[in-house]
Amino acid sequence: MKGIILAGGLGSRLKPLTKITNKHLLPIYDKPMIYYPIETLCRAGIKDIMIVTGGNSAGDFLRLLGNGRQFGLKDIAYTYQEGEGGIADALRLCENFADGERTVVVLGDNIVEDDISPYVEEFARQKSGARILLKEVDDPERFGCPELDGDRIVRIEEKPLAPKSRYAVTGIYMYDLRVFGLCHALKPSARGELEITDINNAYIQEGDLHYDVLRGWWTDAGQFESLFRANQLVAASRGLVNV
Repeated sequence: MKGIILAGGLGSRLKPLTKITNKHLLPIYDKPMIYYPIETLCRAGIKDIMIVTGGNSAGDFLRLLGNGRQFGLKDIAYTYQEGEGGIADALRLCENFADGERTVVVLGDNIVEDDISPYVEEFARQKSGARILLKEVDDPERFGCPELDGDRIVRIEEKPLAPKSRYAVTGIYMYDLRVFGLCHALKPSARGELEITDINNAYIQEGDLHYDVLRGWWTDAGQFESLFRANQLVAASRGLVNV
C-alpha cells in the first residue's frame, strides 16, 4: 500500500503568510505542517510515499525533507501540480507512482490525533472500494458533508448550505486502483476544479465506499482560525496548554 500527501495549491486563504512560501511549510507548534501527514502515514506502516506540491516554493520541500531519512524512509517521491486544479487533479498525477497498488491519501493540511493504523488495516481487508474517515464537527458546512441513512453514506455534499449531518469528511482517503480511472473521467465543477467529493460519490454509487469515525481530535489548517486551532491542539497534546 502506498501513501500520497497532497500539498499543492496556492494557500490563498492564508495570505499574506503564503505570499512567499507554501502553506504546508508553515509551522504547527514546533514542526512544519508537512511533517504531520508524513508521520501519520509512517505510524500506519506506510513507507512508500509521494508528495504532490506546487507553486513557487516546491523546491523548499526537497530542501526541508530531503529523502525522508528523519522519518525512517529510504526516500520520498515528489511530483508537481500546476495551478489549483483540485484534489482529484493532484491525485491523478500519482497514477504511475501507485503502480496498481492501493493508496492512502492525506491532505497536507490535515492533522489528526488518532493512529490511523486500525482504519488502514480495515481497508486492507476490504475486497475492493474506498474508505474515508469522518469526524463530528461544529461547522460541517466548511467541508464535504455526508448524508447518512443508518450506518450507510448515501451521498456527500461539498460545502453544503444546509448540512445533512454534523460530520465532516476528513482529508484522509483510501482507494483501490479504480480511483485513477475515476479521476480521468471527472468533469470540472462549478469552481473549475476536479473534486474529490465527486470521486467519493462515484464509489457510493457503486456501493463500495466505507467509513470510520475518528475518535480523537482532527483539524485542517487551511485558514487562519483552523491554523490557530491546530497549534493549540498540538500544544495541548504535549501537555503545554489547555484547550
